[in-house]
Amino acid sequence: MTSHGLSVSTRRGPTSDSPVPLSARYTLEAGAAAGPVLGIDTGAPIASLGLVAGGQIRGALSRELKSHCAGLPGAVEELLEITGFSPCDLKAIAVAIGPGSFTGLRIGLSYAKGLSMALPVAIVGVATLDAMALCVPAAELHPALTVCPILDARKGEIYTALYGIMSDALKKMTGDLVVPLVDFAPRITGEAVFVGESKADEARSLVCANGGKATVIGTAGLQLRGSFVAALGAARVANHDFDNAATLEPLYVRAPQASIYSTAVKSGEGDHGTSRGRAYSAVCRS
Repeated sequence: MTSHGLSVSTRRGPTSDSPVPLSARYTLEAGAAAGPVLGIDTGAPIASLGLVAGGQIRGALSRELKSHCAGLPGAVEELLEITGFSPCDLKAIAVAIGPGSFTGLRIGLSYAKGLSMALPVAIVGVATLDAMALCVPAAELHPALTVCPILDARKGEIYTALYGIMSDALKKMTGDLVVPLVDFAPRITGEAVFVGESKADEARSLVCANGGKATVIGTAGLQLRGSFVAALGAARVANHDFDNAATLEPLYVRAPQASIYSTAVKSGEGDHGTSRGRAYSAVCRS
């Protein structure tokens, strides 16, 4: 598939084929009947949590944790206290499965699995970039706009995907990608909004230097990232669409270089493939 001059993989994230239009309003409405759902995203240095219930965002918390493993339980407890819910009120746990930090994703997923089994409640994996894309305010969306969430993949590369605007909702135009920033950004044509932090700012600068028009939804605009993880999860729960905790795994997009079991990419997997079939330990690291 070719989009904006890029030859890209068509691998889809877990929410791409959802019957619910990808918009904050529609997603919240679709999950209104699910009951309270906790959202967890630890794929970036700043962990983002959120809780939705009755079709509304009831609370959000973003925090830079020195150690996701040590700080995550306390952050969840704080969010529940803020919203007035107890763990026993939860009907499901939604967790961002990537792409993002390999260690952060493993820790978040392991914690979410443990919590879902202990309560016990359903667990749902959510594509990180989909949740980030929903952070763009609806008032800023228009048909000529391209939405590009961006995460730092290191070594000059980024994780991203392209979203177009259809009516008042987003449509995912590509699969999740890992590409060099200097190759990707100059090929964006028209008007773009980048969602992310430092790498999003760099992408905007590159687009503008090439004569394009771009803006950034930065740190302040990402405060609801965990809440949209919860909302996307609630929409699936309301549709009786759950994941199996035993088999749910991160969407790495590319293979971890420090895999405990293997550093090799399996036959048939390229840079845009996932590390399906491998097992990784949720080792706690600072």
